[in-house]
Amino acid sequence: MGKPVVAVLMGSKSDLPILQGAFKVFDSFGVEFTARVLSAHRTPVEAMEFAAGAEAAGIKVIICAAGMAAHLGGVVAAHTTLPVIGLPVASEPFNGLDALLAMVQMPPGVPVGVVTAGKAGGRNAALYAVSMLALGDAELAAKLKKFREDQAKIVLSADAELQEELKER
Repeated sequence: MGKPVVAVLMGSKSDLPILQGAFKVFDSFGVEFTARVLSAHRTPVEAMEFAAGAEAAGIKVIICAAGMAAHLGGVVAAHTTLPVIGLPVASEPFNGLDALLAMVQMPPGVPVGVVTAGKAGGRNAALYAVSMLALGDAELAAKLKKFREDQAKIVLSADAELQEELKER
């Protein structure tokens, strides 16, 4: 097992099911990651210390999953120059809209990239991180290109099936 290059932070362990898709993506691409439960509000010192030390620890991209006020990504981004990907987590009473708005309303100079909410968001956050890492890794870039080609084949196959079904009407 190598040194992690991606950190996946979640504001609560209840966010773990959404991140399982991200873990699977990283495993399929051979990307080492670490995962932590850190809260912008309940463990602000620990979140700040993690963010401040992430680059020295070899981390290249940080994913922050959080719901409600969802300040984890912003707090982390304030303490590192590494790319931070925000993953809004749906929670009551606003079904994740509050988390999405918190993540996309970052002040100038402290960006957080944001992906879709929900389980698709976990996969997309991981794929976004892989695409960033692939900029400096030809082998990873080739795997990502093949993944995209395979995705296209799946859609085109479904289209061909649909066209056959429509002919039979």
